[in-house]
Amino acid sequence: MPMPKVSIIIPTHNRPHLLPFAIESVRASGVDVEVIVVDDASQDKTAEVCQAIKDIKYIRLDQNHGVAGARNFGLVASTGEFITFLDDDDLRIPGSLATQVKMLAADKKAAVVYGQAECWDQDGEKPSLIYPRSCLEGDVFWDLLERNFIPCGSALFRRSCLRRVGLLESSLSGIDDWDLWIRLAELYPFRSLKEPVLKWTRSNPASQQGSSNAATMVEKSTLQFKKRWVKLPRAASATTEMRTKAWKRFSANMAAHLCWEAIRSLKHRSPRQVMKNCFALMRLGPFPVVRLARHYADTKILFGTLNGEVDAVRLP
Repeated sequence: MPMPKVSIIIPTHNRPHLLPFAIESVRASGVDVEVIVVDDASQDKTAEVCQAIKDIKYIRLDQNHGVAGARNFGLVASTGEFITFLDDDDLRIPGSLATQVKMLAADKKAAVVYGQAECWDQDGEKPSLIYPRSCLEGDVFWDLLERNFIPCGSALFRRSCLRRVGLLESSLSGIDDWDLWIRLAELYPFRSLKEPVLKWTRSNPASQQGSSNAATMVEKSTLQFKKRWVKLPRAASATTEMRTKAWKRFSANMAAHLCWEAIRSLKHRSPRQVMKNCFALMRLGPFPVVRLARHYADTKILFGTLNGEVDAVRLP
């Protein structure tokens, strides 16, 4: 019995030197894979590079739509029963996609199968870090309200489930994947593959990438938590105690993320980012900071992130 076809969507902007490596890694990760490259209004040789690569679906956007918008164009153009994303500076681990396809095909109730990511610095040096350290599965809705523990490029999801929850929110580039996981987790169980499936290149504070701006990412996440996530039917129908507990854990993790990124900004000599992170930390209010400080001495605490650098703070 043939396995279902997979569509993998690669948004790109002005990085033609990285694309061939990303595409090559995809082809080594599984079989019967539809590769969709969405060129988000690049102003270099990206089109020429893509035209020279065989057996890919190339979509050229005349205006820049951001990562989330580019991914949506790829989603609309895709035909696979299963779908996943890959950033142009990341790499799929050989055989990983085939393993995830088998898992998702075998569990008809699950919407997503995600795996771990090897975290690499932009200078090409591999740190001794695998994220997440522990892989949650089953009903992960409340866990995802607390923090994003799913590396975007590691998640394989069903097209049928996407039809029910809708496309990515284009205004949420940087946390668009987190928002999608939460909407899916409200309705469906998740499965996890407890091994690395992705080599993820994390941005640094000096890179000028959108995801490297921790203050903006935290502000987007906080606004989305208050205006959308906590008002989803499952959260809205829960007790006040459950919603309050979710907010406390979420805000403590945002505070931890800002502290961690402020330290990284100092290391990369980006004082402007340090100040932005500090101001964002103050806007969260005193309680998340106090709560985080109260538990700082606990050796079990790990700094939390939005994008999968290290495991998040776990508070009682």
